[in-house]
Amino acid sequence: MLHYEKTPVMPSDHLTNAPATPMPNSSSVNATVAAGTAVVPQHRHIWIITGPAGCGKTSVAEYLSTTFALPYLEGDSMANNIPLTDADRWDWLILLRDQAVSALSTGAPGVVLTCSALKRKYRDVIRVASYNDNNVLVHFIYLSATQELLLQRVHGRVGHYMKDSMVKSQFEALEPPTKDERDVMSVDVSGDFASVQALAVEVVNQVMASDAVIVEPVQA
Repeated sequence: MLHYEKTPVMPSDHLTNAPATPMPNSSSVNATVAAGTAVVPQHRHIWIITGPAGCGKTSVAEYLSTTFALPYLEGDSMANNIPLTDADRWDWLILLRDQAVSALSTGAPGVVLTCSALKRKYRDVIRVASYNDNNVLVHFIYLSATQELLLQRVHGRVGHYMKDSMVKSQFEALEPPTKDERDVMSVDVSGDFASVQALAVEVVNQVMASDAVIVEPVQA
């Protein structure tokens, strides 16, 4: 009778400089390990693409969703283009978190969602998903940019609903992630979109490499 033993896959020392390509799927990995073994993630992952208005959350989230074949949830924090207040934001955050967990319950290894999550207390609401289920890990990909850069980009969006006042108000509310928020990974969005895409994919690859285990058959 066989049972399986998990062995962590340690990322290489040069992983942070690795090409920004998706992690290989199980079939391609199996071709490089011993027969009967497999490389699998230890956890399911919630990827929150976060940052102030104009930083490109939707574009990055859609790209990651397509690249890694993960479900995508658009968690726009605006209702009829009017910012939510703290009084009514909590139910929205809980709903967004529950929808992400629900997507994982269908068997998906991860889910990508957008949420400005400008303040730490907002990020903490979503982190509860990990507290409730040890098999779920929450990661924030923070799209970092200066207010001046985002204002320039907003000015270049012809016919877009976003106004200067929205960008400025979000920076006024913004509490940038601190070093002790270890589930937050910052991506600089000052480059062109191809560069931002590459950086975001690299972040996901690094996390998934550190979470991978080799499953090996062991004789009972």
